[in-house]
Amino acid sequence: RETMAKNQGDQIPEAAHERLREMRGTKGARKLFTSDLSVNEFLLVREAGFEPVGLVVGTSIYHIGFQYARLVQSQELDVLTQALYAARELAMGRMEAESDELGADGVVGVRLEVNRYEWGANLAEFKAIGTAVRARDQSTNYRTPQGKPFTSDLSGQDFRTLLAAGYRPVELTMGNCVYHVGIQSMRQWFSQIAGQNVEMGNYTQGLYDARELAMERMQAEAEAAGAEGIVGARILENNHGWDSHVIEFFAVGTAIVATRADHEIPTPQMVISLNDADTSQ
Repeated sequence: RETMAKNQGDQIPEAAHERLREMRGTKGARKLFTSDLSVNEFLLVREAGFEPVGLVVGTSIYHIGFQYARLVQSQELDVLTQALYAARELAMGRMEAESDELGADGVVGVRLEVNRYEWGANLAEFKAIGTAVRARDQSTNYRTPQGKPFTSDLSGQDFRTLLAAGYRPVELTMGNCVYHVGIQSMRQWFSQIAGQNVEMGNYTQGLYDARELAMERMQAEAEAAGAEGIVGARILENNHGWDSHVIEFFAVGTAIVATRADHEIPTPQMVISLNDADTSQ
């Protein structure tokens, strides 16, 4: 990731540079911040000792190529795996570069999105969007060991709770695997089982392997970042418009480290929501 994101600041459009300079202001006097945090998230992030400094975005429109695969064989399509990983890394790197330009310590609430457009059948836009934040107390370094802003897909509430418990986010880590599920083997299985209830062992093993590869790569990123663990991990599936037998398994989560030895967790409090209360009477 470090190599791919090294020169992303040079690829930010001039309009973005102008927007970021205006938000950062001069001599530390900021004019305006933007944020996609909800009101509750905004207030809890401030309570945690951070100020939102701007909405940051990174994008990459990528041509998703084609990799030949034998129809009867279940296998990873490593060319496509690498392409989709690279596209997300480009988007993440540009988002980090924007937050760097704002002087932020990190980005919270990161969303990774993929869009397809009618004008490009084999094109996809990969976007990374989040709110850059800066700690009011600059005596603590919240950046990664490489000096980059931390990234996290945690909500404002979870971010505040994590900090209060003695942990902090380091990096949004991810791993993926694009997998081709063999076709003919399915027909062979149906001819053998003839309507029986039975596990499809080759399919089970193939998709199991694909998910494990995605998770293993996500964990390797976290280990490289010096993290103690990953919270909020998810495994997402999408075929991005390919043949129905081609699936991408995408694992993503926030890598964290401890900020102190004791981790006293506040006692949970019962909250009764009145949002859905009947007010018609």
